[in-house]
Amino acid sequence: MILLAVLFLCFISSYSASVKGHTTGLSLNNDRLYKLTYSTEVFVNRVGESLQDGVGYKISSNVDVVLLWRNPDGDDDQLIKVTIKDVNVENANQREGGKNIFNGKKISQIIGKENLAALKTPVLLHLTRGKVTDYYSFPSEPVGVQNLKRGLASLFQMQLTSGTANEVDVSGNCKVTYQANQDKVTKIKALDTCKIERPVFTTHNKVLGISSKAVSMTTYKIEDSFVTAVLAEETYAYGLNFQRLATGKIISRQKLELKTTAAGPGLMAGKKVAAVIKAVDSKYTAMSLVGQVYQSKCKRCPSLSEFWQTAKKQLQPDNLAKAASARSFLDLIHHFRTAKKEQLLQVLKSESKEILPQLVDAITSAQTPDSLEAILEFLNFKSESDIILQERFLYACGFASHPNEALLKALLKTFRNPIGSNDIRETVVIVIGALIRKLCQNEACKAPAVVEAKKLILGGLEKSDKKEDVKMYLLALKNSLLPEGIPLLLKYVESDDGSISHLAATALQRYDSSFITNEVKTVMNRIYHQNRRVHEKTVRTTAATIILNNNPSYMEVKNLLLSIGELPKEMDKYMLSMVQDILRFQLPSSKMVRRVLKEMVVHNYNRFSKSGSSSAYTGYMERDSHSASTYSLDILYSGSGILRRSNLNIFQYLEDIHLHASQVVIEAQGLEALIAATPDEGEENLDSFAGMSAILFDVQLRPVTFFSGYSDLMAKMLSASGDPISVVKGLVLLTDYSQVIQLQSGLKANVEFQGGLAIDISGAMEFSLWYRESKTRVKNRVALVVTGDITVDSSFVNAGQEVSFETEAGLEFISTVQFSQYPFLVCMQMDRQEAPFRRYVTRHERLSTGKGYVFQKGKEKLSPGSEFPLHQENSDMCRVVFAPQAESSSDGWF
Repeated sequence: MILLAVLFLCFISSYSASVKGHTTGLSLNNDRLYKLTYSTEVFVNRVGESLQDGVGYKISSNVDVVLLWRNPDGDDDQLIKVTIKDVNVENANQREGGKNIFNGKKISQIIGKENLAALKTPVLLHLTRGKVTDYYSFPSEPVGVQNLKRGLASLFQMQLTSGTANEVDVSGNCKVTYQANQDKVTKIKALDTCKIERPVFTTHNKVLGISSKAVSMTTYKIEDSFVTAVLAEETYAYGLNFQRLATGKIISRQKLELKTTAAGPGLMAGKKVAAVIKAVDSKYTAMSLVGQVYQSKCKRCPSLSEFWQTAKKQLQPDNLAKAASARSFLDLIHHFRTAKKEQLLQVLKSESKEILPQLVDAITSAQTPDSLEAILEFLNFKSESDIILQERFLYACGFASHPNEALLKALLKTFRNPIGSNDIRETVVIVIGALIRKLCQNEACKAPAVVEAKKLILGGLEKSDKKEDVKMYLLALKNSLLPEGIPLLLKYVESDDGSISHLAATALQRYDSSFITNEVKTVMNRIYHQNRRVHEKTVRTTAATIILNNNPSYMEVKNLLLSIGELPKEMDKYMLSMVQDILRFQLPSSKMVRRVLKEMVVHNYNRFSKSGSSSAYTGYMERDSHSASTYSLDILYSGSGILRRSNLNIFQYLEDIHLHASQVVIEAQGLEALIAATPDEGEENLDSFAGMSAILFDVQLRPVTFFSGYSDLMAKMLSASGDPISVVKGLVLLTDYSQVIQLQSGLKANVEFQGGLAIDISGAMEFSLWYRESKTRVKNRVALVVTGDITVDSSFVNAGQEVSFETEAGLEFISTVQFSQYPFLVCMQMDRQEAPFRRYVTRHERLSTGKGYVFQKGKEKLSPGSEFPLHQENSDMCRVVFAPQAESSSDGWF
């Protein structure tokens, strides 16, 4: 027993000794000089392309590493010196002649004498258990050079055992996973976990946003506790979600190889590492291993005023539907984001009235503190003289790609102060609603300004007595989609006022299915079936749509179908067309509708043979494996043949998410007296009215009125020019993604994707008693430009790529009604104009001195114009409405 105890003590003693001498990371031998070669190269190209098609550069050098000090109490506590020598910079892909920007230049001319001297200055690394606990260098050195040395230093950080840990290196504080296998160790860094302060923002809607993927892996070959080779590679890939042609990729590689060892300096004495460092050079300072931010100076770049003089030519009102205007808009945003308030005010105060609206779009879309201060100081909301500028500012706020609390605070302050125009006051509240939704989507719902804005809208709905104010707050709630606003919407949806009831119903229609509870559907059923009071057709059909689009029950669908045949004539036809559209387009409720239609009492000739001109139709504009664009056109007429409501919607779907790209609704009421017709049930006392409402990129805009009241109608009929009324016109920043990446090589990458849209939506309603004909027109003219720019910078050389595409398109909807006979004739046309589609790729390699290599290629195709198909009944009716006139065979005068 005593013998066993003695043997156990001996084993523990020997084990403790082995642990003391054991290393968990790299370990250098005493008195040895390690000579290594090091290179880092970077490539920039498009996803799916070979590296030879891209641009990039390679920085290579020799590296000397020596052990200066080892803690006497443990081998895992070391101080090493790393010195870079014999630096060279070259193309990543071979180029000849003038395409080689490094050709004929000395390394000091390429890097710069100051940078080269700093690069060759040694750094000291304090390694503890294989991790770099301290990085020592000279603070006066250029940040770009320091980052390159940090990238090299990070390669010396590793562990010899498998496991997961958090490490701090040049990329930040990242989660890493080690896989150790004999003489090989693999380190996988989860780049999405890296915590580092870098500017980044993105568009809130994923359909318009960017998808990215980042991978990093480093492989160590180990011999005698030191590396013989290190291979590191990280890849970043980016792509625009709604158009896969806009992609970009960064591949960054590092390679460190041991060439030889030689006799080196002896270890320095000392128990504390701080004393040793002071003995080496007292100017050495402990610095963060994390890469630091720096700004590269742009040589030969135009000033803001110089660039503005060239850009504003493309922003004339006549050019707004052209791609050149959208491209200039994006370029201006780049310049405005670095401009100071005073510079922006100077540009604003010096421009003409024709250019100012576009300038306001660009400055507001820059979304910087300086741009917000400048535009708020420039605009005078007390005045009614610059309503157009005020409206353009507000809509640009509503479309903001990454709004913050400061913007919402500014609009709340604007609303509390005197506003000269009631239309602008209404628009302010509507846009506040849009900002609430975007901020809540960005998890800022509890921010003080958002809480205050919620109280403004919800409190306004609870307390307002004026019809105009109720509509204003309902429109704001339609944008904000606050769950706590649903009880108020249920209150107003059963209002005695048809316009308020309809507005509340359309607001409920925009909520996600998860918020359409049984309570909501109970109210919708009550409205549709008129259990308590008579409602207008527009309200009832909206209620039916809400029921059918939100997981309807068997009885709900059956009761809706049984009502067909008991409704006013045109509403009968509309409901029948809606059901047929659900079945044809296989909408989510189609399965339940098919189940109900198995009952003969529901599905019979009497019910499904209703005539009329109202219709509902959905179709595809474009469709591929991961996305789709759809259009839907709903037309509801009164029994007398006059348009009651037309609703044109365009949706963009991306897998399981969608974007309401646009909606244009034209509504009319109370026009039956003009043709001595009888109004439908519940619509006998409606005032004459026609107007238009629009949603653009999920933002409800302020509705516009064609006429209101009989006297206004007659005045505009007598003076009608046929000119369309603009609903929205301007420049919109759709896609806005910006990220600064700290590559593990120490290089800096800038990734920016932006999409600009020049848009003009207008509408008109023509009414002729002489020809007994009415026409409604909705015209969309757009120009879209998307750019994706990736640049990798070392402070003395950079390489980059810009991919871009552009198109100009037009979409027109025309509804013609001839009511000279009964049943009246209706023809609907939806035409897409011929559209060019151009895409470009531009790549560059450029020295900080200005010398560069640029390569560009492009491709263009023309998409022919077309007429979107609607239902067959419409095609038959159009042939009658636009039947060719018979030519007279008489040659006489009479």
